[in-house]
Amino acid sequence: MRFIIFHKTNARWEAGEVPDQGLIADVGALIGDLTQAGILRGADGLRASSLGARVRVSAGEVAVAPGPFAGRDKMPAAFDLLRAATLDGAVAWAGEVGRALGEAEIDVRPVTEPWDIGLGAKPAGITSRRFMVLRKATPETESQRGLAPSKREALGKLRTAQGAELLASETMRPSARGRRCKNTVNGVAFTDGPFAESKELIAGFVIIEVGSLEEASRWGARYVTSVHSDEADVLELEAPPAGL
Repeated sequence: MRFIIFHKTNARWEAGEVPDQGLIADVGALIGDLTQAGILRGADGLRASSLGARVRVSAGEVAVAPGPFAGRDKMPAAFDLLRAATLDGAVAWAGEVGRALGEAEIDVRPVTEPWDIGLGAKPAGITSRRFMVLRKATPETESQRGLAPSKREALGKLRTAQGAELLASETMRPSARGRRCKNTVNGVAFTDGPFAESKELIAGFVIIEVGSLEEASRWGARYVTSVHSDEADVLELEAPPAGL
């Protein structure tokens, strides 16, 4: 079983601050332990929402609002990782996702690269960057049935859009199958789903492959303390689409 563990942003990261050495060391130790355990399947952080855009699609019409933007009490439902030359290219992809669904709210934000936070120089010749295109949950996605087959088929046909290259695609199972980890004065406390999103945006995530929600939650407790966050969510992931 694959799970995503993600934590929420705060005013520091939204202001563009870079992690201090203590946080970098703690996250590095976590990633090292996940790698050594053979269960790490992915990990990334996200830049401030001021560097992104929010895309809303309704009845085929696309509206784009530049960042910064705030959370809206909605759980994430799925995301694509893209490589695009510009934010506009990633926004164009988000518009195509929205049209495939008919109705959608989608956040587009750059993925944090090591050189963004002072960990080495940007390699020469890189003229594009990675973006996360994050789709919000709806009553349909939070149901046990999930998206209608016709919408899944339409999404599955998306591979390129105005210069954006699809790198990975992930879909979360309903939050009723998940667990929330909260840092408290008495240690990490757990709350079973379903749950509504808090008003913070995602700051970063890891994807792991383990045998159960209980095992994923143990890593969630380690994660929420390692990233110096108040809260992290653990959600089960669907099998990735064929070809990715």
